[in-house]
Amino acid sequence: MTRRAAGLAGLVAVLLGGCMVGPTYKKPSAPVTPAYKEMDGWKTAQPSDHLPRGQWWTVFGDSELNALEEQIAAANQNLRIAEARLRQARALVRFNRAALFPTISASAGASAVRDSGNRPFLTPNASAIPGIGHGATGDLLFGLDMSYEIDLWGRVRRTVEAARHEAQATAADLETARLSLQAELALDYFELRAADAQKQLLDETVKAFEAALRLTTNRFEGGAAPKSDVAQAQTQFDTTKAQATDVTVQRAQLEHAIATLIGKPPAAFGLSPRPLATPPPDIPVGMPSQLLERRPDIAAAERRVAEANQQIGIAKAAYYPTVMLNASVGFEGSSFGNLFNASSLLWSVGASITQTIIDGGRRRATSDAAIAAYDATVAGYRQTTLSAFQQVEDNLAALRILEQEAQEQRRAV
Repeated sequence: MTRRAAGLAGLVAVLLGGCMVGPTYKKPSAPVTPAYKEMDGWKTAQPSDHLPRGQWWTVFGDSELNALEEQIAAANQNLRIAEARLRQARALVRFNRAALFPTISASAGASAVRDSGNRPFLTPNASAIPGIGHGATGDLLFGLDMSYEIDLWGRVRRTVEAARHEAQATAADLETARLSLQAELALDYFELRAADAQKQLLDETVKAFEAALRLTTNRFEGGAAPKSDVAQAQTQFDTTKAQATDVTVQRAQLEHAIATLIGKPPAAFGLSPRPLATPPPDIPVGMPSQLLERRPDIAAAERRVAEANQQIGIAKAAYYPTVMLNASVGFEGSSFGNLFNASSLLWSVGASITQTIIDGGRRRATSDAAIAAYDATVAGYRQTTLSAFQQVEDNLAALRILEQEAQEQRRAV
């Protein structure tokens, strides 16, 4: 008996655990070169997109920038959108996970029936018979119903895993949005401070050209300078003044952009003009490699490949029958007095198998669509990786070339 019970338990475990149809996920390869053009200071990247990035902007030592960056997490609306989408994705994981467990519902009902006294073929004393004629009967019912899908082919488990992969990708999207907004704010801020410095220089130049114009005009009126000198001085003055106006417009637009990033209306925000007190610090050569290995956009693309792989398995499982277990237990009586008597107990247990035979090619089309979607996500993952390499190469090259330019300018001075 013990051996038979053990065998039955094993059979139940196999039925409940089932197998999983469809492909096993393997992380797709990405095009990676053995070396980079800007190789100095690089190391082999290790996946660490889950690590915190910290307050990287503090390296610039600007207290005003630090205060602005802190406001992004609290007030930026695009960041709130990304956070809400992450909560939605995690809720969908819980929703799909619920299918791994039985669904139990309760029901209760009450009814009363009274037959007509003029019912045909009744004897004159029919009303004396309980439930017939002028008599009335009551029916009370209380029960529990259970239904459960045996996940033989892995459809439910793959659905849960697909939702989990999407939640992971959405979490990476949130990190991408946060980093992008932080970087955009820092870029706008430094461009605004550069505009302040440029405006200060142009204002001084305008004053100098205005003085030169007055001097040239006086010399022309005294016959010591030709009219062409006056025209040239006027052109220099007008051109520089127009450039100062353009910089003022650019600064206003940057200020408005910063206000939007920190969740404030442009009319309620302002930054006093102030050129940068110190030049930007040198960026450590190790940062590009750390940035590459932590990029959340690459992590999001890879997680969506894993999700698409699960969708193929879900489509394949549709070719196999669905097995359901159903059970119910309850009580039925004619009154509350006898509703919960032992004789009022009722129950049922059953199983059903449903198999689609003809669907007009729907399952095949669903499977083909899932495979095509997987191929698209693989290509997207590889393109995201290529773009990441390009951006790192671009920034490293720009740092190197601009540093050379700065050295040449210092030598010229």
